[in-house]
Amino acid sequence: MKMDVRKEAVDLNKPIDKRIYKGTQPTCHDFNQFTASLESVSLLVGFSAGQVQFLDPIKKETSKLFNEERLIDKMKVTCLKWIPESENLFLVSHASGNLYLYNTEHSCGTASPQYTLLKQGEGFTVYACKSKTARNPVVKWTIGEGALNEFAFSPDGRYLACVGQDGCLRIFHFDSMELQGMMKSYFGGLICICWSPDGRYIVTGGEDDLVTVWSFSECRVIARGHGHKSWVNVVAFDPFTSSIEEDEPMEFSGSEEDLHDPVHFGRVRTSSTLSRLSKHSSKSGPSVTYRFGSVGQDTQFCLWDLTEDVLYPHQPLSRARTLTNTFSTGIPPSVSGGSNLATEPSTGNAIPRSLSRSNSLPHPAVTNTSKSHVSDGVVPFSIGKFATLTLQERKDKNADKEHKRYHSLGNISKSNDKINIMSKPKLDTTRILGTTLCPRMDEVPLLEPLVCKKIAHERLTVLMFLEDCIITACQEGLICTWARPGKANVASQNGNSPSGTVV
Repeated sequence: MKMDVRKEAVDLNKPIDKRIYKGTQPTCHDFNQFTASLESVSLLVGFSAGQVQFLDPIKKETSKLFNEERLIDKMKVTCLKWIPESENLFLVSHASGNLYLYNTEHSCGTASPQYTLLKQGEGFTVYACKSKTARNPVVKWTIGEGALNEFAFSPDGRYLACVGQDGCLRIFHFDSMELQGMMKSYFGGLICICWSPDGRYIVTGGEDDLVTVWSFSECRVIARGHGHKSWVNVVAFDPFTSSIEEDEPMEFSGSEEDLHDPVHFGRVRTSSTLSRLSKHSSKSGPSVTYRFGSVGQDTQFCLWDLTEDVLYPHQPLSRARTLTNTFSTGIPPSVSGGSNLATEPSTGNAIPRSLSRSNSLPHPAVTNTSKSHVSDGVVPFSIGKFATLTLQERKDKNADKEHKRYHSLGNISKSNDKINIMSKPKLDTTRILGTTLCPRMDEVPLLEPLVCKKIAHERLTVLMFLEDCIITACQEGLICTWARPGKANVASQNGNSPSGTVV
């Protein structure tokens, strides 16, 4: 019986459950991985009118609606997630800029909730729900100005990172509700966020068309990536091709009383991974490389590598050294982390994926430009198993294309003079530009994407890295899976069909 359930769960042609909503639209969802099994799975769905539905699509008997009368918040649900290792606690963010903690075992009450001040800090306020009986929401956070677009827990579940329309990244210690760090976008709001697998770095994307890498231990921006032509909707680390230093033994922080303090809302953590400054040693060993991807409203998929020359700079940065992906920069092959991502231009829609080399674009190593800069025994950064377009080819190809939006960055994008004039006054009046909250473009390395490929006709909204494939989805409703290298051999032997699936 269990085998039948497993087969049904992986059948992409037959959905486990299908629901049609009228008068409101689903905006986000999250499965509880901690309690999921073959017989049951807890699912949360957020809606454009502010409600949250709790259901089990396998059992189909469990269903509960929170904020049904919209007494808690009337604005759209922008993000929701289960509290790590919790069976009944979850967080919900709204376009109002509020963040709420819910308990599935509590009701929402028949009147608007009343709050009492719990904690206040720079740019945020925390309230506890004032009620004689237990009710939702348990806690309310007011963070920043404008909508709260997304939030994410650190891998150990201790820290909560939030990004909003005010362009700020804020990191909180979740249990103590203390602000741990902050960053400001180069321009506009921040839309998406992701932690590195070891919790040392955070990548954000947003309306400045950039991906920004922020070091949690150093509390500063360590790199920006420029490759998208419009807003970045999703960023995600690839834990299966990243080569990461092993962590030092965990250290417990705080006393036993702190671990069992009531403010922890019933959660007790057993470990602490308060990020430490990464100590780069000169001893021989595998290179440190973080691989992450991004998708945006420009329908493009980009892959990035965060390498040691960015993580551990040994000399002051100059403008000539800000481009880390140039033909004259060499790295040993071990930095690749075993990845072999190529592109697949067949089937009408160009797709980025970890496919075989036979369908990839011409290898950049055959160009005259790259030959003149290749030294013996060194593999250039933009050559080899990663890139499908050289830096010069990308620049020439996009030289005559206008930016899709009229909020371009004057110093890194080729747009008309009118756009540059409009953007300059706003940047000049920004007091924090040039500070640690928002360094200037020439103060941090500017990464170039290893792969930058258009893969859809509509804006991309989903990016997930799995062990054997990459999953993307777009606003058109297409869900695509791209096979990694070595995972497509069986499928390719059975026919000429592409090594991927479109739902």
